[in-house]
Amino acid sequence: MVSITLSVPKELKSEMDLHPEMNWSEIARQAIRSKISILKRMDALVANSKLTEKDALEIGRKVNRSLAKRFGA
Repeated sequence: MVSITLSVPKELKSEMDLHPEMNWSEIARQAIRSKISILKRMDALVANSKLTEKDALEIGRKVNRSLAKRFGA
């Protein structure tokens, strides 16, 4: 198994230290696996897309404008 070093803020480390019973390495591995799974699904969804980044940004802007109008922001 390969090792990586993870940096966390001091405050977070202090909170982690309150729970020494937790296997923080395993929790980090699970979080990384979960994120990789989500990214793989996203990659599969867009793999055959013909939309360009410009197209996607324009659609996003239209959605944002519509939501802002709908909710009065």
